[in-house]
Amino acid sequence: MLRRLATFCYKRRRLVVAGWVAALVIISVLGQTAGGTLLKTFSLPGTESQRAFDVLSHDFARKGDTGYLVFKVRGSGDVHSPAVRREIEPVFAKLRTLPHVVSVTSPYTPAGSRFISRNGTIAYAEILFDVQANDVPIDLAKQMRTIAKDANSPNLQVELGGSMFTDQTQPASEAIGILAAVFILVIAFGSLLAMGLPIMTALFGIGIGLAIVNLLARVLDIPSFAPQVTAMIGIGVGIDYALFISTRYREALHDGADPERAVVHAIDTSGRAVLFAGGTVVISLLGLFLIGVSFIRGLAVGASLAVLFVMAAAVTLLPAVLGFVGYTIDKFALPSARRKRDVENSFWARWSRTLQARPWPAAIAGLLVLVILAIPFFSLRLGVADAGNDPARFTTRRAYDLLTEGFGPGFNGPLILASEVHSPSDYGAMQRLAEALAKDPDVAAVSPVIPSPNGKAVLLQVVPKGSPQDQSTTQLVHRLRDAEIPAATRGSTLAVHVGGQTALGVDLADTLGRRLPYMFLAILLLSFVLLMLVFRSLLVPLKAVIMNLLSIGAAYGVIVAIFQWGWLKGLVGIGKQGPIEAWVPMMLFAIVFGLSMDYEVFLLSRIKEEYDRDHDNATAVAHGLAKTARLITAAAAIMICVFGSFVLSDQRVLKLIGFGLAFAVFIDATVVRLVLVPATMELLGDRNWWFPKWLEWLPRVNVEGEPETFELEEPVREPAAVGD
Repeated sequence: MLRRLATFCYKRRRLVVAGWVAALVIISVLGQTAGGTLLKTFSLPGTESQRAFDVLSHDFARKGDTGYLVFKVRGSGDVHSPAVRREIEPVFAKLRTLPHVVSVTSPYTPAGSRFISRNGTIAYAEILFDVQANDVPIDLAKQMRTIAKDANSPNLQVELGGSMFTDQTQPASEAIGILAAVFILVIAFGSLLAMGLPIMTALFGIGIGLAIVNLLARVLDIPSFAPQVTAMIGIGVGIDYALFISTRYREALHDGADPERAVVHAIDTSGRAVLFAGGTVVISLLGLFLIGVSFIRGLAVGASLAVLFVMAAAVTLLPAVLGFVGYTIDKFALPSARRKRDVENSFWARWSRTLQARPWPAAIAGLLVLVILAIPFFSLRLGVADAGNDPARFTTRRAYDLLTEGFGPGFNGPLILASEVHSPSDYGAMQRLAEALAKDPDVAAVSPVIPSPNGKAVLLQVVPKGSPQDQSTTQLVHRLRDAEIPAATRGSTLAVHVGGQTALGVDLADTLGRRLPYMFLAILLLSFVLLMLVFRSLLVPLKAVIMNLLSIGAAYGVIVAIFQWGWLKGLVGIGKQGPIEAWVPMMLFAIVFGLSMDYEVFLLSRIKEEYDRDHDNATAVAHGLAKTARLITAAAAIMICVFGSFVLSDQRVLKLIGFGLAFAVFIDATVVRLVLVPATMELLGDRNWWFPKWLEWLPRVNVEGEPETFELEEPVREPAAVGD
């Protein structure tokens, strides 16, 4: 079927290219005009924090979220000074006139007297919206940031706090990654035209994928960082997949094939491997559905669609464009790109022979590197980083620092304890709970008991001593739920739920922590089965799964050391250490495991092809590595640059996943593929390919197509253009 598809795309190349261009334009326009709203916050149905929010929404009529306008008096005086009031009260008045703003509670009202710090130099106003934070329009948030910025003066510092005010503009990380990929492609393959094909293919696929992500936001919960994650994955795999196919096309041309046969051969071999490898990445990403969290499902669908579209572009658009390129793919090539390479005497074959001569030291050294790097993983703490990790140029970070200075770090993430009441005695029970909580060593302050307007519910606001991301705050949430609330409310009908954004982050970490093992197990089993069907072996897939786990563990260890412990934090530009975002480890696992399967398939399929030819394991490993190492190394370097470019982002979560992916690919393409694979395959020898007869009934999966020999009848010409 792939041969027929390749032939059709080659012969009808004008139609195929026109179809892709039309699809890109139409879907992009639809994405811009009919796209949904990306989420800045999330919900977790069925959790304690969600039940607390339900009480607030139903009985306190708090349909929307609350932001803060924080201000500090510079120099002498305090917030009560007439000059300060004359400057700040017009700001409150402006904010009250804006859409979606229900109220602005000033510190100068009786209800706002608690909004002033003890020393009187820092105060805040509560801005109540009629929508959730993720539904506050971006233009409105930008307008409010401008109002706050304009209110700054020599006497007053004014900032805005709350997730709705986070600046969503990001540096062009994708462009930086693509520029790095261009440089690597030119250096590695020596041809300007060959360099451009993978870039073009990836951009078409990811352009359509991003537009569809925007459309899906109308029906799915898509987080605000999903487009960046989607672009990161789509560009990385898209360039790699097109690179594998165009490289096989060039090899076929050099072996004597005409352009049409070379296209068909490339799609039937590397194209087949691309579909298998990409399918594995998609399956790994869809494994995130086992987590059961709505915004995780949206993220998985978006990333999966990006991979699917770049796969489709690689096996349809690329062969059509190759039809226009023809022999000129090597035009403007460097002299080194035309040189015929001797496989046995190549650097990578000699490298493999060196490792095979001393397999035990190589295997032990590789394993030690991975194990040592993975050690910090055992200190992994899942959570949600707070605004204190934002860049200092963000108003949300400066507001966080002001609130910490004036009211303590816990004020940035208060806990909301809410419950319905069924009898007058419940009010007394809630008061006893407030008195008990005030004595807790990790509690900084407890508000009075606040009844709802309809008299059917009550709430308490509890301010922890630690910041929202501190371990002590997480422990406080668990202690309140497990011990202090049950003890204080015993004998009453109260069902007190601990909520707020801080508690929501704790619930997310707990939920994902419980479900991660099931996702890991499902992906591991599926990967083992797929590799077993491809290579007709038990030891090869088992070894691949173990080594992939070790490389992912090493990546986990490094991100814990940098982002959680704070080692070399200046290297990636983070303000301070904090917990690892709860969803990142599972996302890293799904993506990295899928990508490492790509390299595993491309490398081992060549080794298996060599082994089937003469059944010499040592030669098969050396020649298979020699034929693929250069390609795998270049592909990995491209992914490292694309993923690593996201470390330049201002969002900590993008830095985290970008660095984690880049480092995981680096470890996988170096220590695993270039050291452990040749060393362990030498140690196992012919046992690599042992497959019990009682499993022979299993279907065969061919990812490399049928080998084809081309006869060079006359020297390959390089006409000015070969198109129609």
